[in-house]
Amino acid sequence: MNKIPAAQNEPLTEPHPDPYLLSFLRYLQDERNASEHTRNSYRMDIEQFGRLVLEKDPAQEPVNWQDTDVYTARMFVVKLQESTPARTTIMRKNSSLRSFFRYMVREGVLEVNPFAGLASPKRQKPLPLYMSVSEVERLLNAPDSFWTKAKNLETVKSEEGAQFSCARDKAILEVIYSGGLRISEALGLNLGDINAASQVMKVRGKGKKERLCALGNPAVKALREYMKYRRILSSDNKINAPVFLCQQGTRLTARSFQRYFKMYITEAGLSPDMTPHKLRHSFATHLLDAGADLRTVQELLGHENLSTTQIYTHISTERMKSIYKKAHPRA
Repeated sequence: MNKIPAAQNEPLTEPHPDPYLLSFLRYLQDERNASEHTRNSYRMDIEQFGRLVLEKDPAQEPVNWQDTDVYTARMFVVKLQESTPARTTIMRKNSSLRSFFRYMVREGVLEVNPFAGLASPKRQKPLPLYMSVSEVERLLNAPDSFWTKAKNLETVKSEEGAQFSCARDKAILEVIYSGGLRISEALGLNLGDINAASQVMKVRGKGKKERLCALGNPAVKALREYMKYRRILSSDNKINAPVFLCQQGTRLTARSFQRYFKMYITEAGLSPDMTPHKLRHSFATHLLDAGADLRTVQELLGHENLSTTQIYTHISTERMKSIYKKAHPRA
């Protein structure tokens, strides 16, 4: 096998005692156009591998990288898992070593890349933020409280406008939570999509896929109350007319509603991290907590893959474990 000679070009920042590693760093700079920050990250990861597994510090002396095989690669991952809890850190270090040994194979130093088939730990998806049932109740009541205070403080342009906004936004929140809708789906509803008598609505989701979603009694009641004000504002009752309007009579946009939503979050005393989408997360979590099966929740959310819905089972599991630890005498 060939060996990489010590580089003769001008050093990157300072000479490195290991000719293999120095040559790789030059490759990153000259062929990959990697930044100094990236090169330093690679260097530190590779040096750590030498210290942990080969018991030699490449920062101090040359290392015989030919001693590396798939078993030493696996040993490196095990040692990282013992000392580094962050999966993303382990994934990054594995990537650094995979690139380094790929270069060594290219240059004829090794025949096989020992990190090529090594599986990195899967990236852990963050659990969606959601609201408890009582927090949702506070949010759903927030429009009434907010607009009542605004009228009492005389900060609204007109009482009629305040009543319209209050009824509309309460209906939007109820619809989102009742059907597990995305904000775009709720504001995309047309009059012909809603059947209050049978308490269902036709929703157009991602990729224009249609699904039927349920309307609970509170959502139907809020919609009927809102429609009284909508009829005053607009006489357009065609089936393709938007359900939710701004005060100019056109379809309400997501951006406009999100501004109101922030005010309702403050009024309800909830975390500013809450968004309309968190109502959808809450819908799914509350259904599963109450015993709904995963396939049903998948259909209601409009998820194409069951794996997308399964993230909510992790939330319910965490909640169950939390309750267990608080309640069980030998938890």
